Amino acid sequence: MKIRRLSTRSSHFDAELKGLLALEAEQDASIERTVVEILSDIRQRGDAALLEYTRKFDHLDVHDAHHLELPQAELQAALAALPQDQRLALETAAQRIRAFHERQRIEGWTYTEADGTVLGQRVTPLDRVGLYVPGGKAAYPSSVLMNAIPAKVAGVQELIMVVPTPGGERNPLVLAAAAIAGVDRVFTIGGAQAVGALAYGTETVPQVDKIVGPGNAYVANAKRHVFGTVGIDMIAGPSEILVIADGSTPADWVAMDLFSQAEHDELAQSILICPDAAYLDAVTESINRLLPQMPRADVIRTSLTDRGALILVKDLAEACEISNRIAPEHLELSVQDPQALVPQIRHAGAIFMGAYSSESLGDYCAGPNHVLPTSGSARFSSPLGVYDFQKRSSLIHVSQAGAQTLGRIASSLAEGEGLTAHARSADFRIGH
Repeated sequence: MKIRRLSTRSSHFDAELKGLLALEAEQDASIERTVVEILSDIRQRGDAALLEYTRKFDHLDVHDAHHLELPQAELQAALAALPQDQRLALETAAQRIRAFHERQRIEGWTYTEADGTVLGQRVTPLDRVGLYVPGGKAAYPSSVLMNAIPAKVAGVQELIMVVPTPGGERNPLVLAAAAIAGVDRVFTIGGAQAVGALAYGTETVPQVDKIVGPGNAYVANAKRHVFGTVGIDMIAGPSEILVIADGSTPADWVAMDLFSQAEHDELAQSILICPDAAYLDAVTESINRLLPQMPRADVIRTSLTDRGALILVKDLAEACEISNRIAPEHLELSVQDPQALVPQIRHAGAIFMGAYSSESLGDYCAGPNHVLPTSGSARFSSPLGVYDFQKRSSLIHVSQAGAQTLGRIASSLAEGEGLTAHARSADFRIGH
């Protein structure tokens, strides 16, 4: 296969890099129309509309919306029936994810000024969160753990999971992960109709405060539409990996790391940056030799051909500069001294340091969250975490003495803005 080669020595490099990163993000008009119609219908007709769409899209013929909810006993049964190695893997991953996220808890604080005025911040968890999980043949138990555990660590009172079950097909790994993560309620619904049910509430599905979790184009579009009524985690684009290598890591390892993202879908992006042209040749040879062994070889080939690249740079410092321009979701520093490069990295969703830190470990069990900013949004956003399930309230307790000083400041500024009532509100407290 042919994967494009770029070089910073080329006078066309900037244009070539821009073209490589370009991704048409235009919304399909038919998807937009369908989503708007579904959301409006769910908002107006609640359970009745939800049941109709579940029959239409998931071929699940349920006549009472209460039958869409799975009992906790079924989650526990799925966990109990898992092969021992799978259960141990899920439980160990959950423990590691929980241990990492427990360190993210934000506590409230206050301080007292000389005149007795107390200012501070109170941190409280969201009341109820909705978690969307792809269903049917797709099995993403890791997504359940990564989304549910931070919410529970944050103190979310109720976590509602929705997962489609096309034709009644339930994935035991997903249900077992829900049991381990402490999901409170599970509904067998999916698509834009599930997002609408969570955002607006129906007679059976409770309204949530925030919706998190991955989904298809309809789900992503629906999340975009309901933002403002509820919070959302992010609108995720195709998965990405960028590897900065110095040539010290076996070429087969790096080739497989590139495959690990390319196999997600044809729009995923895998990029290798290195100052050693011979090493880029070696990785190319590994790609061509290993690709036929991959079950998803066709997807990987399309992804690498359309959106992949091997970039030759003059040194590792230039590699870091280009990485910052790209702001990748996953960044592997596959070099002998990764610590030396970290201070040069400003934008990345997650940074994997050293030859043994494969991105795939981060997807499942390293501990940090695998829900990461994509499409360059690492320039201004962060991985999903406990802080996404908490909100902050300012605390303002002005003392009598403080009102004399602050009142005069506020009154002067309010008069300057022409807001007389604001000024009078502050003035009334002066001298009292």
